[in-house]
Amino acid sequence: MIRVMVCGAYGKMGLEVLKAVHRDEQLSIVGAVDVKSDFADVGELIGIGKNGVPVGRDLNTVIAETKPQVMVDFTSPDAVMNNIRTAIKNGVCPVVGTTGLSDDNLTEIRELCQAYKVNALISPNFSIGAILMMKLSQEVAKYMPHVEIIELHHDQKLDAPSGTAIRTAELITQTRGHLKQGHPSEFEKYEGARGGEFSGIRMHSVRLPGYVAHQEVIFGGLGQTLTIRHDSISRESFMPGVVLACKKVLTLDGLVCGLEHILD
Repeated sequence: MIRVMVCGAYGKMGLEVLKAVHRDEQLSIVGAVDVKSDFADVGELIGIGKNGVPVGRDLNTVIAETKPQVMVDFTSPDAVMNNIRTAIKNGVCPVVGTTGLSDDNLTEIRELCQAYKVNALISPNFSIGAILMMKLSQEVAKYMPHVEIIELHHDQKLDAPSGTAIRTAELITQTRGHLKQGHPSEFEKYEGARGGEFSGIRMHSVRLPGYVAHQEVIFGGLGQTLTIRHDSISRESFMPGVVLACKKVLTLDGLVCGLEHILD
């Protein structure tokens, strides 16, 4: 059994992770952390009755007491780096779905993994459907290089554009390179009307109640358009990817970014 702990246990994603880990025969919940913890029992949180695993407040303490092999983190951009540092320095492999990490953050994590001989997996999206959307978009860009991305999330998401949108743009750029799109003299009547830009690709972020996580990748060509869309209508959609990552992270080599690298 792989010993797993969850950071952000009271959050919507954290609760889904706890349920998914509990259901898998190869994984075991040994610890949980949340800054808002009132030390509730994990079993009661997920509706299985008390299992003797309390939700703690201090990550160092929970790691010392429960000795996990893997830490799953779905917290917030301002907390995730300290959680990752703590896990790696204690020999625990992070599986991270929290977005908002910078290139400098990734460099630091890679160096920490090397220094402490610990593996980590960071992915902006754990939905297998979303990974397929990104892979398909990269392939389409060979033939239809003009593209824009619209991502739509619930109104409690803090970072924009989403990590999935950024990763999609990166993959497309690997295929087509930089391309200046649109009319060279276009202008915005309102700042931001054309969205953010990555290597010529415009990205647009929508934040509204009712959404979970959704993305459209729209390609334009002569007399035609092609749209690839993925919808996560429930947070359960991310759980097969999270469970797979918990099982695979122990066998990786240092830091791996992107769930697509462990699907095959």
